[in-house]
Amino acid sequence: MPQMANLTVKKADGTTDAVFTAMTPSAGDKTPAIWRDNNVGDSVALRPEFRAFGMPSPDGARRTFKTNLVYPAVVTDNASGLRKVAGYITQVTETKIFLAADDATVAEAIAQGANLNSTMLMRECAKVGFAPN
Repeated sequence: MPQMANLTVKKADGTTDAVFTAMTPSAGDKTPAIWRDNNVGDSVALRPEFRAFGMPSPDGARRTFKTNLVYPAVVTDNASGLRKVAGYITQVTETKIFLAADDATVAEAIAQGANLNSTMLMRECAKVGFAPN
Protein backbone atom coordinates (compact mmCIF):
# COMPACT_ATOMS: atom_id res chain seq x y z
CA MET A 1 0.00 0.00 0.00
CA PRO A 2 1.37 3.48 -0.85
CA GLN A 3 2.66 5.50 2.09
CA MET A 4 1.51 9.06 2.86
CA ALA A 5 3.93 11.76 1.69
CA ASN A 6 3.90 15.41 0.69
CA LEU A 7 2.84 16.07 -2.92
CA THR A 8 4.75 18.53 -5.10
CA VAL A 9 3.20 19.75 -8.35
CA LYS A 10 3.98 22.55 -10.78
CA LYS A 11 1.93 25.70 -10.59
CA ALA A 12 0.29 27.17 -13.72
CA ASP A 13 3.54 28.93 -14.69
CA GLY A 14 5.12 25.50 -15.26
CA THR A 15 8.15 26.41 -13.13
CA THR A 16 7.11 27.14 -9.56
CA ASP A 17 6.33 24.25 -7.21
CA ALA A 18 3.20 24.00 -5.08
CA VAL A 19 3.73 21.69 -2.11
CA PHE A 20 0.71 19.99 -0.61
CA THR A 21 1.67 18.93 2.90
CA ALA A 22 0.50 15.54 4.16
CA MET A 23 -1.98 16.36 6.94
CA THR A 24 -3.51 12.98 7.77
CA PRO A 25 -3.30 9.55 6.16
CA SER A 26 -6.35 7.46 5.34
CA ALA A 27 -7.58 5.27 8.18
CA GLY A 28 -9.00 2.73 5.70
CA ASP A 29 -11.75 2.38 3.12
CA LYS A 30 -13.93 5.46 2.58
CA THR A 31 -11.68 7.58 4.84
CA PRO A 32 -9.70 10.22 2.94
CA ALA A 33 -6.03 11.01 3.13
CA ILE A 34 -5.76 14.81 3.30
CA TRP A 35 -3.14 17.24 1.98
CA ARG A 36 -3.11 21.03 2.25
CA ASP A 37 -1.04 23.75 0.58
CA ASN A 38 0.15 25.51 3.74
CA ASN A 39 2.27 27.99 1.76
CA VAL A 40 -0.71 30.13 0.79
CA GLY A 41 -3.46 31.86 2.73
CA ASP A 42 -3.48 33.35 6.20
CA SER A 43 -5.72 30.62 7.60
CA VAL A 44 -6.85 27.07 6.87
CA ALA A 45 -10.05 28.35 5.25
CA LEU A 46 -8.01 30.15 2.58
CA ARG A 47 -5.82 27.17 1.62
CA PRO A 48 -6.30 24.60 -1.16
CA GLU A 49 -7.00 21.07 0.05
CA PHE A 50 -6.63 17.73 -1.75
CA ARG A 51 -8.25 14.47 -0.61
CA ALA A 52 -7.96 10.88 -1.83
CA PHE A 53 -9.79 7.73 -0.78
CA GLY A 54 -10.57 4.25 -1.99
CA MET A 55 -13.35 1.74 -1.44
CA PRO A 56 -14.55 -1.61 -2.75
CA SER A 57 -17.53 -1.94 -5.07
CA PRO A 58 -20.64 -3.56 -3.57
CA ASP A 59 -20.05 -6.73 -5.62
CA GLY A 60 -16.32 -6.84 -4.79
CA ALA A 61 -15.30 -6.93 -8.49
CA ARG A 62 -13.53 -3.57 -8.47
CA ARG A 63 -12.12 -0.84 -6.30
CA THR A 64 -13.04 2.79 -6.70
CA PHE A 65 -10.43 5.48 -6.08
CA LYS A 66 -11.52 9.12 -5.84
CA THR A 67 -9.69 12.41 -5.48
CA ASN A 68 -11.08 15.81 -4.67
CA LEU A 69 -9.31 19.18 -4.93
CA VAL A 70 -10.99 22.19 -3.33
CA TYR A 71 -9.28 25.44 -4.30
CA PRO A 72 -10.66 28.61 -2.70
CA ALA A 73 -11.12 31.79 -4.74
CA VAL A 74 -9.90 34.38 -2.24
CA VAL A 75 -10.77 38.09 -2.42
CA THR A 76 -10.08 41.07 -0.22
CA ASP A 77 -13.14 42.71 1.33
CA ASN A 78 -12.90 46.42 0.46
CA ALA A 79 -14.69 47.56 3.60
CA SER A 80 -12.71 45.56 6.17
CA GLY A 81 -9.53 44.79 4.26
CA LEU A 82 -9.87 41.15 5.35
CA ARG A 83 -9.31 38.29 2.93
CA LYS A 84 -12.23 35.91 2.49
CA VAL A 85 -13.38 33.04 0.29
CA ALA A 86 -15.73 34.18 -2.48
CA GLY A 87 -16.21 30.66 -3.87
CA TYR A 88 -14.41 27.44 -4.75
CA ILE A 89 -12.93 25.73 -7.76
CA THR A 90 -13.30 21.98 -7.29
CA GLN A 91 -11.89 19.08 -9.26
CA VAL A 92 -13.05 15.51 -8.68
CA THR A 93 -11.69 12.33 -10.26
CA GLU A 94 -13.01 8.79 -10.04
CA THR A 95 -11.16 5.67 -11.13
CA LYS A 96 -12.75 2.22 -11.10
CA ILE A 97 -10.24 -0.62 -11.17
CA PHE A 98 -11.49 -4.02 -12.33
CA LEU A 99 -9.73 -6.39 -9.95
CA ALA A 100 -9.53 -9.27 -12.44
CA ALA A 101 -7.42 -7.15 -14.83
CA ASP A 102 -3.70 -7.91 -14.84
CA ASP A 103 -1.27 -5.41 -13.27
CA ALA A 104 0.16 -4.26 -16.61
CA THR A 105 -3.31 -3.43 -17.99
CA VAL A 106 -4.23 -1.50 -14.85
CA ALA A 107 -0.92 0.39 -14.93
CA GLU A 108 -1.38 1.29 -18.59
CA ALA A 109 -4.98 2.45 -18.13
CA ILE A 110 -4.04 4.60 -15.12
CA ALA A 111 -1.04 6.15 -16.92
CA GLN A 112 -3.02 6.93 -20.05
CA GLY A 113 -5.99 8.35 -18.13
CA ALA A 114 -3.77 10.62 -16.03
CA ASN A 115 -1.80 11.71 -19.09
CA LEU A 116 -4.94 12.42 -21.12
CA ASN A 117 -6.33 14.60 -18.33
CA SER A 118 -3.07 16.54 -18.16
CA THR A 119 -2.91 17.34 -21.89
CA MET A 120 -2.97 21.00 -22.83
CA LEU A 121 -6.36 20.54 -24.56
CA MET A 122 -8.01 19.03 -21.46
CA ARG A 123 -6.47 21.69 -19.19
CA GLU A 124 -7.83 24.42 -21.49
CA CYS A 125 -11.26 22.76 -21.52
CA ALA A 126 -11.27 22.53 -17.73
CA LYS A 127 -10.33 26.22 -17.43
CA VAL A 128 -13.33 27.35 -19.50
CA GLY A 129 -15.74 24.57 -18.46
CA PHE A 130 -16.53 23.39 -21.99
CA ALA A 131 -15.56 20.26 -23.95
CA PRO A 132 -13.86 20.87 -27.30
CA ASN A 133 -16.09 21.34 -30.33
